[in-house]
This record gives sequence, C-alpha cells and structure tokens, in this order.
Amino acid sequence: MAEKKIVTDQLNENGATVRGGSKMYERHDLYDADTTDTLQDHVSNMLRVLGEDPEREGLVKTPERVAKAYQFLLQGYDQDPRAILESALFDEAYSEMILVKDIEIYSLCEHHMLPFYGKAHVAYIPDGKIVGLSKIPRVVDVFARRLQVQERLTVQVREAIDEVLQPLGTAVVIEARHLCMMMRGAEKQNSMTTTSAMSGEFETAVTRSEFMRLIQASG
Repeated sequence: MAEKKIVTDQLNENGATVRGGSKMYERHDLYDADTTDTLQDHVSNMLRVLGEDPEREGLVKTPERVAKAYQFLLQGYDQDPRAILESALFDEAYSEMILVKDIEIYSLCEHHMLPFYGKAHVAYIPDGKIVGLSKIPRVVDVFARRLQVQERLTVQVREAIDEVLQPLGTAVVIEARHLCMMMRGAEKQNSMTTTSAMSGEFETAVTRSEFMRLIQASG
C-alpha cells in the first residue's frame, strides 16, 4: 500500500485555515493528499453536471473544501472505539449507574449523505471496572463519524461498551433530527427520531425506568 501523504491544516481563532501565524488553536486537522485530490475532482465534475461553473470565483476553492470536509466528517473509519475505551479502564468497586447524557452527535445518513444531528445518552452499571468519562463521548463520535443509520449507531455504541467493560448492563438512547426528512422527502421540520439499545440490568423495568427518568430530568 502506498504511503499516505498527510497535509495538516491549522485553524485560527475564527476557524479559518491558516499556514503559519502566531495565534492558533491546538487542533490540527489531518488530510490525505491523494484522497483530497481525488475527491475534489469528483466534486468539480458534480458541479458541472448540476449546471454550475466550478471555475467561477465563489466556487474555485469549494471542491477542496468539500473534499476535506468529508474526510473530517467520516474520520471514524480510521479510529478504533474499543482501543479508546481500553486506554482508560480502571478497577473500581462502584456498582451504581453511571450516566453521561446530552452528548452532541453529528452524523451523515448513509441513504442521502445528508446530516442528522442530536444528542446521545449513555449509561452503564460497572462490574468491577469503570472507564474515563471523556471516553464515552469519544466512542459516540467515532461511530457517528461514519455513514450511518441511527438504529445501527445506537447499537454499535452499546456493543462497544459491553465488549470492553463487560458491565452489568448498558443503555444508549439517541434523539436526532434528520435533514433527509426535514429538507426533502416528507419535509417535516419538527420531527424527532428516538432509538434505544439496552442490555443486562437495563432490560429490567425498574432500571430502565430509572435511566429514562434521569435522561429526561432537566439540567
């Protein structure tokens, strides 16, 4: 396999791409140069097919921007959610529910490649091991940054936690709005889709009810 040529974009305080300069965010976005070249050619062709001129002033840099945007939005394919969890496992006797709620999610529907966005609520009951709290949102992001359907995304998060932590139970609820439903098709702007995936103790009525009550509580 050919070695990837990695290009780094640095972002200034306004989110603009810069190369050099003294005031930077610490975030560095990495892009494969060959992938960027290939994708931007396809975007240019798409613009022409749709009746646009990719050479006009407002669109000259659009193919490159789109190519980099999709690499960023789909970066989850190159990340291992289980390795993320395994990097921050701790032995702990705590055996009550641990809930991380209102995790922002941004993903792309695999049917139209349009965004869906919302929030995820993830809980588990440990059985001797806990994980660093920041790792749960990171795992959600890894699966969200792929072409997805909400149902699969919900189950994948639960399965990753079950596999690595082997807890007494895991619960995941995702609430999201889908632009494929809001902008085209049914054009229902106020619709919300909710999916859930439960295992272990969360399959019992009492624990499930406690979980649902906690994620619905304000603040």
